[in-house]
Amino acid sequence: MDREIKRKNPRLKKTMLIGCGSLLFAGITVWAISRATTTVYHTDSVAITYGEVVEGEFNDYIRLSGNVETGVNVQVSALESGIVHHKCVEEGAFVDEGDIIITLNNPNLRQQILDSESQLAERQNMLRDTEIAMENNRLQLRQDILATQMESTRLKRIALQQEQLYKENLTSHEDYLKAQEDYSLSCEKIKLLRERIHQDSLYRSVQLEMMRESLSNMRQNFELVRQRADNLNIRASHSGQLGSLNAEIGQNIATGQQIGQINILDNYKIAAKIDEHYIDRISTGLKGSMERNNEMYQVDVKKIYPEVTDGQFRVDLVFSSSYPKNIRVGQTCHINLLLGDPVKTVMVPRGSFFQATGGQWAYVMEADEKSATKRNIKLGRQNPKYYEVIDGLTPGERIITSSYADFGEADRVTIKQ
Repeated sequence: MDREIKRKNPRLKKTMLIGCGSLLFAGITVWAISRATTTVYHTDSVAITYGEVVEGEFNDYIRLSGNVETGVNVQVSALESGIVHHKCVEEGAFVDEGDIIITLNNPNLRQQILDSESQLAERQNMLRDTEIAMENNRLQLRQDILATQMESTRLKRIALQQEQLYKENLTSHEDYLKAQEDYSLSCEKIKLLRERIHQDSLYRSVQLEMMRESLSNMRQNFELVRQRADNLNIRASHSGQLGSLNAEIGQNIATGQQIGQINILDNYKIAAKIDEHYIDRISTGLKGSMERNNEMYQVDVKKIYPEVTDGQFRVDLVFSSSYPKNIRVGQTCHINLLLGDPVKTVMVPRGSFFQATGGQWAYVMEADEKSATKRNIKLGRQNPKYYEVIDGLTPGERIITSSYADFGEADRVTIKQ
C-alpha cells in the first residue's frame, strides 16, 4: 500500500529561520556592546609579578624594628655648682660605684670651708675658756667654804669659852653675846656657800650642755661644708657604662644640672615604634621573637606609651629569658611580634597591589595565563608575608601582586609573553 507524504508548511520554516537570525544578531550585538564597554590594558610579562592563592597556617604577627636601651638609666647630676676642672673618664667608659667622673672648682665654697674651720676653732676655744673659768670658780667656792668652816669652828670654840666664862662671871655680857653672834653668822655663811655651790653646779651643767650642743652643731655644719667640698667631685652612684657626658673643661655647672647618665648593663630593653593601625591590638604581655647570630630570643611587651606621634606609638620590650651576648646600647633589632594564635585559612602573598585596591579587588589570572580580569575580593588580616583572604579567591588561583598604578581603570589586563 502506498503511504501519503505530507508536505512541510513553508510558512513555519520561514519563521524558524527568522528567529535563528534574530538570536544570532542579538548575540553579536551583546558581544559588540561588551567589547565596547570593557577596557583592556596591554602589558609585558616582565613588568608583572604574580602571587598564588594558597591555603595554610596564617601567623598573625607584625615586624618591628627597635633600638636596644638599658632597662635602668641613672642620671648623673651636680650636687654643687662649680667650674669643670678635670674630666676623669670619657663617654662609653665603664665606671664603678664611687668613681670620680668630673672634678669641679668652686673658690667660694673653699672660702666657706675656711670660715667654718675658723668659727669652729673659735667656739672650741670659747668652750675651753668657759670650762676653765667655771672650774676655777668651783675651786674658789670650795676654798671659801673650807675657810668659812674653819672660821666657824674657831668661832664656835670662842663662843663656848665665852659661855663658860660668862657663867663664872669672868667676862662681860657683851663679849658673850658677840661670841654667840659671830658663831651663828659663820654657820649662815656656810649654808649660803653650800647653796651657792649647788646653784652654781646646776648653772654650770646647763651652760656647758648648751655650749657643747652648739659646738656639736658647728661640727656637724662643718662636716656638711666639708661634704659639700667633696661633692665637687662628681662620682658614679652606680656601676655601669657612662652613656653620655655633657660637660667640658671650663664650663660652669649649676647645682642639680644633669651632665650625663650611667647605663646599668645587667638589664636591657628594646624600644620600638608601631603604626597606630595596631593600637587596639597591642597589650602588655604580647610575646615576640628576634634572631641574632642564628639564635632565637624571646621578648615580651613590657610597657605601652600612650602618646601617638607621626602616626606611631612607642612600646618597650624586654627579654623574657636570656639576652644576646655582646649586645650594645643603640643596636637595631628586628622583632616578630605575635598578635594572635596561628589559624588555617586561605592566603595570598603581599604585594604593591594593596596600595591601589585596599584589599577590595584584584586582577585574577585566567586559565590561559595570558590575561587577568578584575574581580571583587575581600582581604582581612595581614603579616609581613601574606594577606588573609576572606572572600573572592580560591586556592590555586593566581593574581597580579605588583603595582596597579599603570593599569588605570582597566577591567582586563592582557599579558604579552
